[in-house]
Amino acid sequence: MGNYRMHPLYKKHTMDSAMSSVWEFYKKYFLILYATAFAMSIVLQYFSSLLNIEQLQSTTDFQVLIEKMREMIVPIIGLSLISLFFTTVLQHFVLNKPVDEENNIFKSVIISFKYFVPFLIIMILLTFFGVAAIAIGILLLVVGALFAAVYLLALYLFVLPVMMTEGINIGKILSRIFSLLHRNFWSNIGWSAVFLIMLLVISVIFSAIIMIPFSGNIIGNVLNPGEAAPSYLTSPLFILLSAAVNALTMPLLPIFAAVLYFNAKAGEDSVEEKINEPGEYRPTVEDLYSKPLDENLTEK
Repeated sequence: MGNYRMHPLYKKHTMDSAMSSVWEFYKKYFLILYATAFAMSIVLQYFSSLLNIEQLQSTTDFQVLIEKMREMIVPIIGLSLISLFFTTVLQHFVLNKPVDEENNIFKSVIISFKYFVPFLIIMILLTFFGVAAIAIGILLLVVGALFAAVYLLALYLFVLPVMMTEGINIGKILSRIFSLLHRNFWSNIGWSAVFLIMLLVISVIFSAIIMIPFSGNIIGNVLNPGEAAPSYLTSPLFILLSAAVNALTMPLLPIFAAVLYFNAKAGEDSVEEKINEPGEYRPTVEDLYSKPLDENLTEK
């Protein structure tokens, strides 16, 4: 385990430096990050294609639709587990590669098994919390729901960095992610919102580009949903193009998560260092109580 204070992302950031740090880190490790993300995306795209979403698109009977969705629950859960594990691997590499030269993506894969189960448990707990938060947000109209979604995203981004740098203790992790998020609440929420919007815009643009070769299939599915075949979603070309595009954006989230965490940690450490500076006054237990009156004064 390396010294995280030597990590290039460890510093107190501004909005501009946070985004530029994400970009600089991404460029420096682009080849390994992209190759890893591409391999992961191929796996995710392949299993996604097996879900046969086309059946849902061509079904008009609500009862039949519910039944088909139930049949897909197990594959969807399996796909989610694979995605969470891949996220864990990328996060471990982003946190440890700059401070441990011996670390590589294969080592990150092996070590990530140690973090996966605690991460899964925390994600389940956050899911229940998130459903409640979004439900309350809906009562406050759309703005409340959007705020709740960004709040949950910011919490999620702190989970793996805290776990991998401060220890695997679920109770402590839950306490720390709320503490770190609320320490600079509006900055963390604002940065997360801006980053999410940027990521969505980039994803939509690239997704639209790779859809161009399949525009005929898409129009056919819209005009004749029951007769369109075969679905472009299962096309090997579509799977490869989607994986190539997803691989461009997949590493950005763990890098941004590291920026958020190290920004909060650097601010926390700087406060502790000021308190512990030599020559600075530090209160003692005696200072909390009144000193006894001088006996000569009481006699007078």
